[in-house]
Amino acid sequence: MASENIKTPVLELRGITKRFGDVVANENVSLSVYKGEILALLGENGSGKTTLMNMISGIYYPDEGEILVNGNPVSIRSPKEAFDLKIGMIHQHFKLVDVLTATENIILGLDEGKLNIKKAAEKIRNICDLYGFEVDPDQKIYNMSVSQKQTVEIVKVLYRGADILILDEPTAVLTPQETEKLFAVLRNMKKDGKTVIIITHKMQEVLSISDRVAILRKGQYICDKITAQANVQELTDAMVGHSVVLNIARPEPKDPKKKLEISNLTVRSSDGVVRLCDVSFDAYSGEILGIAGIAGSGQKELLEAIAGLQHVENGNIFYIDDEGNKEQLIGKDPLKIAEMGVSLSFVPEDRLGMGLVGNMDLADNMMLRSFRKGKGVFTDRKTPHELAEHVVEELEVNTPSVSTPVRKLSGGNVQKVLVGREIASSPTVLLTAYVVRGLDINSSYTIYDLINKQKERGVAVVYVGEDLDVLLELCDRIMVLCGGRVSGIVDGRTATKNEIGLMMTRIGGSGRDE
Repeated sequence: MASENIKTPVLELRGITKRFGDVVANENVSLSVYKGEILALLGENGSGKTTLMNMISGIYYPDEGEILVNGNPVSIRSPKEAFDLKIGMIHQHFKLVDVLTATENIILGLDEGKLNIKKAAEKIRNICDLYGFEVDPDQKIYNMSVSQKQTVEIVKVLYRGADILILDEPTAVLTPQETEKLFAVLRNMKKDGKTVIIITHKMQEVLSISDRVAILRKGQYICDKITAQANVQELTDAMVGHSVVLNIARPEPKDPKKKLEISNLTVRSSDGVVRLCDVSFDAYSGEILGIAGIAGSGQKELLEAIAGLQHVENGNIFYIDDEGNKEQLIGKDPLKIAEMGVSLSFVPEDRLGMGLVGNMDLADNMMLRSFRKGKGVFTDRKTPHELAEHVVEELEVNTPSVSTPVRKLSGGNVQKVLVGREIASSPTVLLTAYVVRGLDINSSYTIYDLINKQKERGVAVVYVGEDLDVLLELCDRIMVLCGGRVSGIVDGRTATKNEIGLMMTRIGGSGRDE
């Protein structure tokens, strides 16, 4: 096992089953977790990972089976009862009050008699010193980065005495540097005897941080493996149920023609901060232009400016049609730009916050893209329904039917619907950002294949990504942003990960354009 002190499981699941109507989310799952280990929980989107952890943390209650903590059967019917058993879960979407400080959020809801903010802040500093966290107890949440907010959530469960911590996709929106800091903290927690369960789709992170890996498939427990004895291919095949080819094709661009011409682009936020400064580049048909940069380097503002969603202070954005005619996009509304063939697929931290309506079903969400194609005052419901069925089949969306409300799908399946809808709109320029964020490895490679198919169709693809290995394998050219400026544009075939990493922290570097 993972450490010498492992004997009795600190947490044991026996025959856990959970249903939501006709949908079986978990079926007869049995799993043991031990003191002082980091267990990675793997599975495709919709395989029941989060549902299983939600039962441990008291959000759901199992229909069948039992949960044991330190060998004793327990009933966990609320998060408070989970905390009483020293179990805490850090969710994908943070549950913090923006206008309060870190300390106020951490002690919010605790029954500690008269509140002593100063004493609580001192306890928080001691926790941070013990495990290596970096957080200011007096800082307001609205002034924090994503990683700082996540730190507050982790400290919150430790403050409340948790010995078993569950982290759901903790690195989905973190930079590589922030991820490494988090992993250093988790290793310190492990040394202190804490037990950590981490849900993640990033295989290299699984191999880096975990002692053992447990795999779910379609709600069922498949197996567990000692991480040191496993590899990416083996874990992926077990997760999917068949052999998966783990390589990304990179077809050569055919007859590339300029589709976008951006020059001297400057964008300032509503509070006066410059987000993009004097950015210039071109994008070509039949090519994938990657955009690299640490979080907040201007990627979001760049794509939104092209799509007409961001006010531009200075510069030009020209769209070039098949006849070579230039048309200025600045000043045009987003609908007009979309009708010209410029499609934006941006996956935010909240997937339901970008063009999908949770209470509407898959077909109706498709209709949000195609309703103007209906005849007269009527909308064409048949086409969106067929499109929804095509997306479900092509991207293997785990849903009972296309009539299912989007809010009932897992986060990863919601994302597939969002990406599939944009790709199916037959764009001439496809702007993509974080399209595989939170997706399992099989779904990610499906998306890479679809993007390459768009490239082969002659679409100009602009791909904003977080994984440098994928950018180097997928993209023809890679533009690096740092602090809203272009550090350089490099050839994806010859550039190195180290070279791009250095450019990501070098504002205004010369780079090279090949």
